[in-house]
Amino acid sequence: MRTLKGKYAVVTGAGKGIGAAIAKRFIEDEAAGVAILEYDYELAKRTAAEIDPSGERVLAVKCDVGSEAQVAEAIKTVVEKFGTIDILVNNAGITRDAIFHKMTDEAWHAVLNVNLNGTYYTCKYVFPIMREKCYGRIVNISSTSAFGNPGQANYAASKGAVISFTKTLAKEGGPKNVTVNCIAPGFVNTDMANEVPPEILAEQIRQIPLKRLGEPEDIASVAAFLGSDDASYVSGQCIVVSGGSR
Repeated sequence: MRTLKGKYAVVTGAGKGIGAAIAKRFIEDEAAGVAILEYDYELAKRTAAEIDPSGERVLAVKCDVGSEAQVAEAIKTVVEKFGTIDILVNNAGITRDAIFHKMTDEAWHAVLNVNLNGTYYTCKYVFPIMREKCYGRIVNISSTSAFGNPGQANYAASKGAVISFTKTLAKEGGPKNVTVNCIAPGFVNTDMANEVPPEILAEQIRQIPLKRLGEPEDIASVAAFLGSDDASYVSGQCIVVSGGSR
């Protein structure tokens, strides 16, 4: 696979889990620079130092993607540091699970704000940069929960909307050589999966044909492909990475 040499990337929610694995993979694939946008700034700094001890290629930026003002400032900071943005990965996400008739308005709006509005805000400020230079790769992280999952009406709605948003933005970005795709992970071995009761998680694993949880690196591999020029004719797609369970 071609490397990401010379490319500058932004990965949201990259302090740990899937986002951190993507940032690490991008650096391994010779990206010129990666900005970690993370709500927890101390976590972002620690992860940046682990990925790039030199401190030259990974930039930690404090950003709550649910705040348009913070996103605008964060993208400004990245552009001032790197000069441009070639790849955007919208990975930041939260859950507030509850069976629907017990779900609160706060839980509904919190999840939609981070998972959907956060994706909108970053694209709002990065998409014009990519259009202007006629080059860009946007990778949005959805979820197999987008296809329906009990107790996750808010999360499923947000991730389903991300897929629709991706397909629309791909049609608009195509004429300017901006590809937009999304990845829908299944159960991945992250803190979010570890919040699932053990007996339920064990049952989920039994239903996965590959008989294991995904690892963050499994998602990072697909993100690296979609961010590379090997995927220059791939756009508007939702790639399910679930061990064959969907």
